Amino acid sequence: MLPPQPSTIRRSVIAGSWYPGTESGLARTVDDYLAGVDQSPVSGQLLGLISPHAGYAYSGQTAAYAYHQLQGRQVDSVVLLGPSHRAWVGDYAVSAEDAYETPLGLVPLDHELIAGLQGRVALRPVQRDAEHSLEIQLPFLQRQLGEFRLVPIMMNAEEPSAARRLAAALAETIRERPQGVERTLLVASSDLHHIENYDEVVRRDRPVAEAIAAYDLEALTPLLMAPACSVCGRMPILTVLHAARALGADTVQVLHHTNSGDVTGQRGRGQYTVGYMAAAIYRSTGQ
Repeated sequence: MLPPQPSTIRRSVIAGSWYPGTESGLARTVDDYLAGVDQSPVSGQLLGLISPHAGYAYSGQTAAYAYHQLQGRQVDSVVLLGPSHRAWVGDYAVSAEDAYETPLGLVPLDHELIAGLQGRVALRPVQRDAEHSLEIQLPFLQRQLGEFRLVPIMMNAEEPSAARRLAAALAETIRERPQGVERTLLVASSDLHHIENYDEVVRRDRPVAEAIAAYDLEALTPLLMAPACSVCGRMPILTVLHAARALGADTVQVLHHTNSGDVTGQRGRGQYTVGYMAAAIYRSTGQ
């Protein structure tokens, strides 16, 4: 008997532009990026990832460092958080569709986990969103995990307290599920600073990466909330770091850190530059 088909589908809005538009081309591209990772997965219980969301030609290799961590791991549900770039959705929004589509197939939503969250925080339902920060992550997840369910959350929250509220709701909801902590992955989709100055991106990204690597939320929060900060997924990053800590994470490893100038070689004065980082958030062995 065939499984029921989703009744509503969020169609791809970036296939063929931000990443390849055919199944074979996309699979080959993702697999090539993953094959280019020269690190072993971290030991310990993986709870979260931070991954960039530019077009694959720019940030795909950095993203691969994050998703390489899923090698050999079992994940049933992925809670994917990203900023809403094109539409104001309030503090938090969730897709009202039944599945997301990429050229690699459909990813069904985890309506049970979403319902648990909606009992704790207000998630605004949205349909037919055009947000790229979530979709860009899906092909990597599809190639590494095969089948999984998705909780796609878009954020326009502006205060760290909103990130902490959502993080607490996520941790509570995940802990209630059988094997929830072990089989649920949190992913923050974010680029780092966007500035028309290569040297300034390097300068501003460095303390952010250092605070994340130290898992120092007290140092990281004011850096991300500074008026000059242009880290677009600052709230998803804070939410995932807080939620992972509540679920037992004690360590963050920055796996790869670069920017568009390093990728393209265009580092001239006035060159628009975007920072990219991949990081793993986990509970270290022996804790």
